[in-house]
Amino acid sequence: MKTHVKALVVGGGAVGTSIAYHLAKAGWETMLLERDELTSGSTWHAAGLLPYFNMSYASTHIHDYSIKFYKTLEEETGLNPGFSVVGNLRMAQSRERMDEYMLYATTAENVDVPYEWMSPDQIKERYPLVRTDDLVGAIFHPTDGYINPADVTMAMAKGARQYGAVIERKWQVDGYEWTGDHWDVTVTKMTEKGGNLVPTDEQQVIHAEHVVTATGNHAQRTARLLGIKTPAVPVEHQYIVTEPDPALVEWRKQNGEHPVLRDVDARWYVREERGGWILGPYEDGAPHRFRFDVPDSFRADLFPLNLERIEQEYMDFIHRIPSTEEVGLKDDFNGPICYTPDGNPLLGPAPGLRNMWLAEGFSFGITAAGGAGHYLAQVMTAGEAEIDMASLDPKRYGDWMTSEYAVQKNEETYPFLLKLHWPDEERPAARPLRTAPCYDRMKAHGAQFGQVNGWERPNYFAPKGFDDMAASSFRRGGWWQYAKAEAEAIRSGVGLIDATAFAKHRLTGPGATAFLDWFTTNKLPKVGRINLTYALGPAGTTHAEYTIVRQAENDYYLVSAGGWHAYDEDFLYKAIEDKEPEFGRINEEDVTTQWGVFAIAGPKSRAVLAELINDPNPDTALSNKRFPWLSMRNIELGMVPVKAIRVAYTGELGWELHHPIEMQNHLFDLLMTAGEKHGLKLVGARAQNWLRQEKSYRAFGTELGRDATPLEAGLDRFVDLGKDFHGKAAMEQTGLRFKCVTLLVDGPDDADPWGREAIYLNGERVGRCTSGGYSAHFGESIAMGYVRPDLAESGQALEVKMFDRLWPATVTEDSPYDPRNERIRVDN
Repeated sequence: MKTHVKALVVGGGAVGTSIAYHLAKAGWETMLLERDELTSGSTWHAAGLLPYFNMSYASTHIHDYSIKFYKTLEEETGLNPGFSVVGNLRMAQSRERMDEYMLYATTAENVDVPYEWMSPDQIKERYPLVRTDDLVGAIFHPTDGYINPADVTMAMAKGARQYGAVIERKWQVDGYEWTGDHWDVTVTKMTEKGGNLVPTDEQQVIHAEHVVTATGNHAQRTARLLGIKTPAVPVEHQYIVTEPDPALVEWRKQNGEHPVLRDVDARWYVREERGGWILGPYEDGAPHRFRFDVPDSFRADLFPLNLERIEQEYMDFIHRIPSTEEVGLKDDFNGPICYTPDGNPLLGPAPGLRNMWLAEGFSFGITAAGGAGHYLAQVMTAGEAEIDMASLDPKRYGDWMTSEYAVQKNEETYPFLLKLHWPDEERPAARPLRTAPCYDRMKAHGAQFGQVNGWERPNYFAPKGFDDMAASSFRRGGWWQYAKAEAEAIRSGVGLIDATAFAKHRLTGPGATAFLDWFTTNKLPKVGRINLTYALGPAGTTHAEYTIVRQAENDYYLVSAGGWHAYDEDFLYKAIEDKEPEFGRINEEDVTTQWGVFAIAGPKSRAVLAELINDPNPDTALSNKRFPWLSMRNIELGMVPVKAIRVAYTGELGWELHHPIEMQNHLFDLLMTAGEKHGLKLVGARAQNWLRQEKSYRAFGTELGRDATPLEAGLDRFVDLGKDFHGKAAMEQTGLRFKCVTLLVDGPDDADPWGREAIYLNGERVGRCTSGGYSAHFGESIAMGYVRPDLAESGQALEVKMFDRLWPATVTEDSPYDPRNERIRVDN
């Protein structure tokens, strides 16, 4: 056995072998360890389906790569991976489901995934075994199908060996230790004993510069060995195999193999299997397994079938394919499949650790394996992938996450896989969890909450008795009218927003200034002032956005997106650790939960604060002269000391009021009382999102990410090219592949863009939307996105794809609402 390698991959399922293949192909000396046999985990009992359908742009890229890659394996390795390209028919029983498909289809177009629409009559004509009288239509993917999981894994393993990778079986990892420049990985030889896999006395230490864990159902054990947390916990997935269906056998004689069928409203899939059918349901009540450990006795094992749990799905299967009513059951499978709370895998660098990479939580492991290996290898070998992988980053769940949270959310996620995926849905399990002190007060005022990084954050405010779950839609849901009123209130009066979920860090010490000057793109602010700035990755793309408040010469208060708290902190901490020897001592402190935040904005915001501020001259304390735009002052509102920052994400006169979180309710009551005569309205995140688009304010995770530079995002004014900063050379070398624009969209009367839509010109796709919504000011839909640089000029006519139609759209000037920022800087 080798004891020194560049990369060690732990786990021999489809995901692990793909990673080993792609790393070896990239030229890295790679070894893969498997504690049992290749494919002995969830891979062996997977149904092998390869569905394209996914609402995530990154995941769609990953699935697309996998499907194309698997088709090349036989020529490369000589092993047939068992890919049956039979197509995938995804049926719809409702107009809402077809709306979902049409929203998905624009994501598919952005990745060049082919699809076809089919009516019930067309389905019946092409696939007469399917009952269609209660269908509305379907989307058909002609290029996917299903594959043999074991065969494709073995083909990738052979390919990995051809590129020089070493694969060792029956070795279990029992310890990881970071030495400062490599990992010492302690491994134990395993052996068979009485049908179980048990450790021997033989141990080795492997020195690996990089380690990737792809341990599937063993993810919790892996996390404990690494000293981190993970929400990857398995859930039972069962499927049954029928005896041959004579009608199917007869149909095949003239037509070839039947496509995969998905009746998602009935929550099942089926595919052919030796003249019969494999039925895979996603029922309610599927329990989690192995919250802490997989028992040593559990190898390529299964759980007992629970037919009662899937009785309704089985009856719906017979309803949809009536020929199966007299067909008997031949076999059944009920095995563990690892899940995460949002259904996406954990793919990327491990939190807090150097050169440790996670590839865990793959509920669609066969579909994603090829692409996961490809894009993770890009990140590891080149510093960045060609797509933004942030939505899959393991650090999207912070240390607040517990095993109980993971269990509740994963059991919720499992049946949701085939439920309607409303873009505005907020799933209820494990909530509320993280709440600001004002949560109950906001709730009493009608707050309808969403969850961001575990925090409860008001999305909008509605009258008593309003049903948030029933308000979701692919069009303008029941909440839309309330968000519109909130947006109008900020434009014409004053609104109050709970922004407590912002991530907040404090940097001090003699090295803080030099570090931040190197770490971020913009000039550092003077004492008492603020700046918006960006931190870049090695490819020159945007890794983080910070509002930097300079409190003293070497004292900085950093505010960043609440949804990316753990990600920003990890990126910041690792950069400090790297540069502290060069710049001097830097003290980094996470103060997120110490400070609550209210954002007050609108033409009357100054008047509300003037009633509360303790100042000898309250009428002038908030004036431009004493409190200019983009500055910070320590003020007192009633009994509350407030770090007031004159900035507003809504584009109106306003302040962020950072306050001791234990005083939040007192401050809330003061603001509500003072604001009553000024018509103060509570405002949620959805209205704020619309308002920031009217100002062309880019948001991290949509316009800002690891697939675009700040210059491509149109943020030149926040990039000081006169100084050296991390990622500058790569950013300049990248050039302008595309440009960020704001669009006003003359769309349907009952819908707005969601930020996933394709952008067209004369029938050619020229870009994609990244954000969308409604502009209360302009009275029409608004969107942001990326297009070819030559199409980024104000006035350019384009089209946006919505509900399978192209709607007129026009590129506006940057910040179409108040482009000269006069309202933000208005004086007393």
